[in-house]
Amino acid sequence: MNTEHPPPGNGVERRIEHERIARRAYELYEARQCQAGHADEDWFLAEMELRLGRGITEEGRISAESARNEAEHVRRLAEDAREVRDQHRDALETVRQEQERVRNAGESARAAAEEARTVAEAARQAVLEAVRATADTVKANLEQMKLIEEMRRALRDLRDVNALDSN
Repeated sequence: MNTEHPPPGNGVERRIEHERIARRAYELYEARQCQAGHADEDWFLAEMELRLGRGITEEGRISAESARNEAEHVRRLAEDAREVRDQHRDALETVRQEQERVRNAGESARAAAEEARTVAEAARQAVLEAVRATADTVKANLEQMKLIEEMRRALRDLRDVNALDSN
């Protein structure tokens, strides 16, 4: 309730008018069955009623009711706006959490890909070593086969020489 700013005028008049507005605002509060949250609206309507001829006319009552309805409409719009803001805040938080989850999943996938690359590189190195070892074994086998072939020729030559000597 606006009790801090008494109306202009001399001190006694201001105090009396301030008390009348406060009394009328309280009557409006009681008429609304003591619903909280409308103190400024009640004060404004009481001020308007008392300033429009120190009492309310039918036109003033209709104007006050219209102002009250408009104020209530604005209050509901503000409430709706707060709800929408809160919903947007919740939606943004959900999006932020989803982005964090996707970022973490991407980081996990990157780490798994790096590990797979490391394993693949180790397997490639193992295959290369196995191929080199196989090549070395084949080379050694070829050398041994050459030796065996030379030994066979030498044996054949010896047989031929022995055969000639025996004849």
